[in-house]
Amino acid sequence: MNIENVWDYNKVQIGQEGPTTQVELTRENISEYAILSQNHDPKYSNTSSLLAVPTMALSFSPLLRWEIAKSNGFIAYEDSQKMKKQTPFAKCEIKWFTSVKNGDVITGHRKVFDKYERRGSKFVTFEVESKNQNNQTVSKYYYTCIFEYAKGQRAPREELNAIPFSKPSPSISQAPALLTIDTLAEGDNLNPLSVSESNELILRHNDFRLAGGKRDSNIHVDEEFAKNNIFGTAVNSGPATLSYVGQMLERNFDISKIYNNSSLLMRAITPVHAGDRVSFTGVISPIIDKQLITGRITGTNQNNNVVCIADFEINP
Repeated sequence: MNIENVWDYNKVQIGQEGPTTQVELTRENISEYAILSQNHDPKYSNTSSLLAVPTMALSFSPLLRWEIAKSNGFIAYEDSQKMKKQTPFAKCEIKWFTSVKNGDVITGHRKVFDKYERRGSKFVTFEVESKNQNNQTVSKYYYTCIFEYAKGQRAPREELNAIPFSKPSPSISQAPALLTIDTLAEGDNLNPLSVSESNELILRHNDFRLAGGKRDSNIHVDEEFAKNNIFGTAVNSGPATLSYVGQMLERNFDISKIYNNSSLLMRAITPVHAGDRVSFTGVISPIIDKQLITGRITGTNQNNNVVCIADFEINP
C-alpha cells in the first residue's frame, strides 16, 4: 500500500530547509515581472542598468513550499492525491538591504521560520533569504501560510460581474512628486494607485517561474480545486497583491530609499478575484524623528471591502 507522508502542521518543524536556488536577472525577466505587476514605469524597459522591482524578490527567490516538504521526506498538501488542499497566503514581511539589477546572480535559501496557532487556525511562517554574487544579502522575506483554517470563518463570495479596466493609474513618471522626510507630516496622504485584476494576469503570474516548476493546479488557476478550498473560487496570489502594494511605495518614495534597509508587511484580508478593481491609499504615521518614515497602505475593492493592509518603514 502506498501511504502518503503528507507534510501537515504537526510534521512541520522550525528549521526544516528547502533546496538552494540560483537565478540570473535579465532585462527580459525584470521587464516581464513589471508588466505582470501592472507597473508601467518606463525605467523597467528602456535603461541599460535595469533595477528590479523590489517585490521581485518573491520571484527570483520563490518560497517553493512543496520543495521544502520534499527535501524533508514529505509531500505537500498541494501534491497529495488523497489530502489535496491549498495552504493559502496570510501575510508577508519583506526587508530590503541593497539594490538588485540586471546581471545579478541571486542565490535563494529557504527554511521554516515559525509555526503558531491563532483563533483556531494554524499558521506556518517561512524565511527566504536572497544573496547576490558577492554574497551580500539583498533581501529577506517572511511568508506566512494557513496550514489549517478554522471552520466557519469565511463563506465563499458570490460571483460578481465586475468589469476590468486597464492601466487606470498614470505611470510613475507622470505621478506627483516623490515624497521626502522634509516635506512629510503625520496624516499626509500618499499618492494613490488603482489596478484591475484579470484572469490573464493571474495565469501569467502563475506561469512566471524563475526557479521551481510550473504549478498547474492551485487555487489561483484551477477553478475546480479552488471550489473545495476556503475561498470557494479562484483568486489571485498573495505575491501578486504584494507587488501592487510595492508599487505604491515606488509611486511615493525614491527606489534607492526602498532598497536601503526599508521594509513592508502586508496582511491579506479579503481575496482578490479576477475582475476586481482595487484602489490603494496610504497615510503617513507619526514621525518620531528624521530617521524613519512609517505609514499604512490599505487596498479596497469595488465593493468597499478591504483586501489588504500593509505597514511600511522607509529609511530616508
